[in-house]
Amino acid sequence: MEQAYADILKAIGEDLNRPGLKDTPGRAARAMEFLTQGYSMDIDEIVNGALFPSDNDEIIIVKDIELYSLCEHHLLPFIGKCHVAYLPKGKVIGLSKMARIVDMYSRRLQIQENLTREIANCLVEQTGAAGAAVTIEAKHMCMMMRGVQKQNSIMTTSCMLGAFRKSATTRNEFLSLLNRGSG
Repeated sequence: MEQAYADILKAIGEDLNRPGLKDTPGRAARAMEFLTQGYSMDIDEIVNGALFPSDNDEIIIVKDIELYSLCEHHLLPFIGKCHVAYLPKGKVIGLSKMARIVDMYSRRLQIQENLTREIANCLVEQTGAAGAAVTIEAKHMCMMMRGVQKQNSIMTTSCMLGAFRKSATTRNEFLSLLNRGSG
């Protein structure tokens, strides 16, 4: 990967021997490895048994989980926040695990629409929940820095599974909770 970055820098006309770029190929390779570390993460290690018996059957929601990802089309960042909810059915997942699931999937190349669905599916698979709801609001550098160059556009995606898809009441409760005191 380091050689690939060196080749890219040469291709754009840069001098790899100038002081500011001397170590850039290595730094860029390490940065890319970090930004795509989701490929090497294992969901079982992330959850690490943090599933606890519970008779709670009300919506559990974590709002404003920040996320950083790279679009698969331009390898440019998209940055935003994710809101995750689920309806437990016999067990709940550790609070930090929801943020770690978001991190695992966001540290891969993809489009926001698929990221939203992957997080929701994972939450249902891991917890056996009666339903999950995920929304992501993000700004895409591929739209801000190139192309149409629209600085204030925000893309919002959602995925509703199980009870959140089937029941308008459950879906509306989730959306109401999202809009209440959001930071």
